[in-house]
Amino acid sequence: MTNATFPPAAILVPGEQFILAELHAMKLDGVLAAVIGEAFRSTTQEETPGHRAAALVHHIPAAMAPRAVLGQLSAAWVYGCAPPPTVIALLQNHEGKSASLPPFSGCTLRQVYLSPQEVLSIGGVLVTSPLRTALDVARTAPEALARAVLEALSRESAFRCSLGRIRQALQAATHVPGKLRGLDLVQGMIDADALRS
Repeated sequence: MTNATFPPAAILVPGEQFILAELHAMKLDGVLAAVIGEAFRSTTQEETPGHRAAALVHHIPAAMAPRAVLGQLSAAWVYGCAPPPTVIALLQNHEGKSASLPPFSGCTLRQVYLSPQEVLSIGGVLVTSPLRTALDVARTAPEALARAVLEALSRESAFRCSLGRIRQALQAATHVPGKLRGLDLVQGMIDADALRS
């Protein structure tokens, strides 16, 4: 696991210092801005990946939060490259232990193999790396959304996630469902970029 450069972010949720009505009142007064669901941040700060990661953690069942990794479109949203998730995608490293979520948790859980390089800590919240996020999105997200997310991830130089690098990582992946679909999608995007040049 690698530590990202994002510091922990201050998020307010109901029950810690304020009730939900007070948080909404502060939002109406322009003091707070909604991040997602019932999580808010100060309007004096720009929203960061740290804010988004911390906000999602508050919507994960407490027992899962320490070991679950935000992945797929949820991780892409944390990086600012996808719309807010309607369902939070959680990944857990498959170590022979099974896990499950309570009904109506608003989350999905997949047990997968995650190498230490594929997981970052953003303000103490585990999130898949930009490259792992791109691979998962290319393989599993609806095509139109996947294209938009991959384009956004590849444009951000700090993520070091060019379409060529995504293609290479997909080619190197073994035993992953959706690999051919992801390769076709990324190759199509690379070909379209070449035609525009």
